[in-house]
Amino acid sequence: VLTRADAGQVDAIPSLVGTFAAVLLVDKLASRLRRWVRSTSPGWAEQTQPVPPLRGPGLERRSFLTYTVVAGVAAVVVGTGARVVNAGRANAAALRRALTLPRASVTEAAVPAGASLDVEGITPYVTPNADFYRIDTALQVPSIDPADWSLRIHGLVDREVSISFDELLALPLEEHMATLSCVSNDVGGDLIGNALWLGYPIRSLLERAGPNGGADMVLSRSIDGFSAGTPLDVLQDEGTDALLAVGMNGQPLPIEHGFPVRMVVPGLFGYVSATKWVVEMEVTRFADAEGYWTPRGWDALGPVKLESRIDVPRDGGSVDAGTVSIAGVAWQPHTGVEAVQVRIDGGSWLDATLADSVSADTWRQWVYRWDAGSAGSGSHTIDVRAQGADGTWQPEAYVQPAPNGAEGWHRVTVDVA
Repeated sequence: VLTRADAGQVDAIPSLVGTFAAVLLVDKLASRLRRWVRSTSPGWAEQTQPVPPLRGPGLERRSFLTYTVVAGVAAVVVGTGARVVNAGRANAAALRRALTLPRASVTEAAVPAGASLDVEGITPYVTPNADFYRIDTALQVPSIDPADWSLRIHGLVDREVSISFDELLALPLEEHMATLSCVSNDVGGDLIGNALWLGYPIRSLLERAGPNGGADMVLSRSIDGFSAGTPLDVLQDEGTDALLAVGMNGQPLPIEHGFPVRMVVPGLFGYVSATKWVVEMEVTRFADAEGYWTPRGWDALGPVKLESRIDVPRDGGSVDAGTVSIAGVAWQPHTGVEAVQVRIDGGSWLDATLADSVSADTWRQWVYRWDAGSAGSGSHTIDVRAQGADGTWQPEAYVQPAPNGAEGWHRVTVDVA
């Protein structure tokens, strides 16, 4: 089922439920067969455990019919539900295709050619929508008609604010490039992406509501029940381009990335900021409320840490003697990257060449041209570290992603022919 080009998670539900029902039915029938064998086979008479008596044939027959009917009804009900959900998803997709986003009042400058290095295998500066990582708690991606969407801002505010999708599109929208990442992204991982976002500044909507002095958090909620606790001062900061986003890379948000509206907050991990399918913002206090992941052991705040990654050469790969491009990306959104260094086999640190910086909120590509032949044939290790625009170097010691993001230098091992 899932091998179809248009398949989604929900398409597998009828098959999974049918399989579960069949397994349950077979298990029940096998249990009764074992009991029958025990009562009629001589060998079983020598068992030390007593054999429970069989019920009458009428009860056995009714049980069989009951299990069969339950399995059939379950498959039909879930199959019908899946078709309804699929129909809703198809409708949302059609509405998304028909949507024309307004032009931004504040536009992002064109990405300069120098922001992208000509290195085969390096991560592109802008992540295509289809390749952007997806992490959320939705068992089934919500399908929302923009005409039915609205956002409610309430809580510790002077006045409650409600805004519809059409009202949101009528506001002066802004474009901003931002790199987003997941707190569960391990060192060298790929749960990160960079995109051009179109939306309205969240701080401007909060100004309408007028947060009270005692508030320090905005608890945003998704239509599917997810919630994220974001520091209020970050959302109010004029230097942070936090958006109520409607567009991604020049298109309406993909359904799986929050269509019709989501939050984008540079500098914070997604679990505390990037609420998709957002419908509510409650201005509150960290002492009084928690986002979805905080009671599950993750930190309440969640600033993105300074990280760097080697894209090429691949770990465990082979390279020819001669000049080899060691390249990748480095990031610390809202701070920026100042320098990247690599080292070979634990030797001295060597300065890499950085691509042009577009924004402190986005990653930077880097490359180092390595004379692999001078290292000699055999296995060699390559480490990378980055320096933030604040002068801080990326720490060496490995820290696992939980509870507030991974740390450590990315290392790959390659063989020189």
